[in-house]
Amino acid sequence: MEADGGIGVETSLDTPHWAARIRRDNGKIAGTGILLSPDRVLTCAHVVAKGERVTAEFVGAPGHEVPSVPAWVLDDAYRPETLDADGDPSGDVALLRLERPRPAAEAVSLYRLSAPNREVRMYGFPKGYNGGIWLRATIIGGCGRDGQVQLGPQTPGELARPGCSGAGVVDVRTGQVIGMVLSAQESDGSGFSFMSPAETIVQHLPQVAEWTRGRTAVDEKLRSRDSGGDEALLDEPFAQRLARWFRGDGRQVKISLVPADDWARAATLRRAITLADRELRTRASTGRASLDPPETVPSAGGHDLAVDAAGLTAARIAERIAERMGLWQHPGDPVIERIRSAPVTLTLVVAGVDEAADPPALLDLLVMLMAQGSRLLLVFRTPDTHYRRAQSELVIGPTQGRYERLVGQLDEITGPLAVALHERMAAVRADTGPAVDALVRAHAVREDLAGTRGVVAGLGQSPELAAYERVAGRARARLDKVIARLDALLRRRDELRGRLTAYHALYQGATDREDLEAETHYRDAYELLHTKPCDLEAAEAAVHRYIHFVERWGRKRPGQGGASPL
Repeated sequence: MEADGGIGVETSLDTPHWAARIRRDNGKIAGTGILLSPDRVLTCAHVVAKGERVTAEFVGAPGHEVPSVPAWVLDDAYRPETLDADGDPSGDVALLRLERPRPAAEAVSLYRLSAPNREVRMYGFPKGYNGGIWLRATIIGGCGRDGQVQLGPQTPGELARPGCSGAGVVDVRTGQVIGMVLSAQESDGSGFSFMSPAETIVQHLPQVAEWTRGRTAVDEKLRSRDSGGDEALLDEPFAQRLARWFRGDGRQVKISLVPADDWARAATLRRAITLADRELRTRASTGRASLDPPETVPSAGGHDLAVDAAGLTAARIAERIAERMGLWQHPGDPVIERIRSAPVTLTLVVAGVDEAADPPALLDLLVMLMAQGSRLLLVFRTPDTHYRRAQSELVIGPTQGRYERLVGQLDEITGPLAVALHERMAAVRADTGPAVDALVRAHAVREDLAGTRGVVAGLGQSPELAAYERVAGRARARLDKVIARLDALLRRRDELRGRLTAYHALYQGATDREDLEAETHYRDAYELLHTKPCDLEAAEAAVHRYIHFVERWGRKRPGQGGASPL
């Protein structure tokens, strides 16, 4: 194992020494495992049964032989998958003991990193690839109450398939193993898989903390106290607002006041931060929503980092953020530049912003993070000038900007796009119901927004703004799609008009007498092509009837080989 407790950056051609192929007694490959120590292998609980003996095969080991080592599940390290009341899965992790130890240098540590938007790859053993294969993916986001993470394959062929369960998930930027593949789902040619991050694994199997590196996400002062007093001091309305934000309520930035002498509010904040952390929350909290006050339990993985800013400089907090984002590859570069150039984002909690060593510099850092797409929960002790600046620059200003962009988008949808849709609907017939419905909803939202500009600007609050943005986005997508389909139909109509004209000219040039049947076929096709809205299916059938008539007529003419002008 490397000195820093993790793997180094490998090329895609490397077969990792730590990847274990798990084989049952019947010879079938059951899945994959991760060698965490000389005699411990991490895998999924559904890969092995409790009490089952399997074989761990290390295909990346040096030499020409593949070492095979008997292994079994440790009695106290088996967490089978369970489903909560909503059907969300939890657990599915197991730790195997090897009968004979492997070299320590072949083992790897798990690493705690923020999850969003990271490019990752995993090494597993799906059917047809008994020697193993690398699969690439991108972290899409968290899902469910257990803190699991959804992975999207970079190409459909790279979906994690059976045989990949238990595979280590490697962060491309840092080379660290940040989690383990759980399962995959496929539908209609597309699919996704799930990963249990390092923190979730440690929560289920605390002994794995021994082989897990990277600082934990939550500062000690922001954790719920073990005495249980925090539960007794619950501020339920505040807890509900925090839970909504941690679940993703559409607001990028939330600013809260928690005075130093408000013990209930402070305890409620610590509780929410703890329950939203993948590693600190208890297994009971995964399925305990019914035991808590309604809507007060946030989703595990609701934040990536929670910092107590009291007494810290902005530079020190920036280093914490960079560390959590995995931005240590170029330590000579200024930390702000490393964060600014990073393609990843995070959900950050900063408590005591106004108690930092330099609040103005910290606010500058937070403004930059917001502009890059990170979500921020900022806690102040007093409504001072720093609080007012944060409200202005991080909430009111951005909210007003979102409002203006939304109004502009709705004006485009209900104006030029609506005109374009109606013009095409008047020209050609098609199923435009979804687009019309979306347009009606866009008009309704535009009416709702009328006259609210001052309210949004003054308060920096608009609970419906995110929902309205989704309505506008769907409307734009549906109108664009339907307009594109109508344009294709119009191009086809024009093509049919050209073919009809060409065949009519050919026929008229080849005959010197009128034919009632020909004239009827031509007139039917012409009228259908020029009627508005055009019934393209009927028009195309009429054009084909005329073309077939002309071609049959041409073949019947003595000495003629047929008519085909196109």
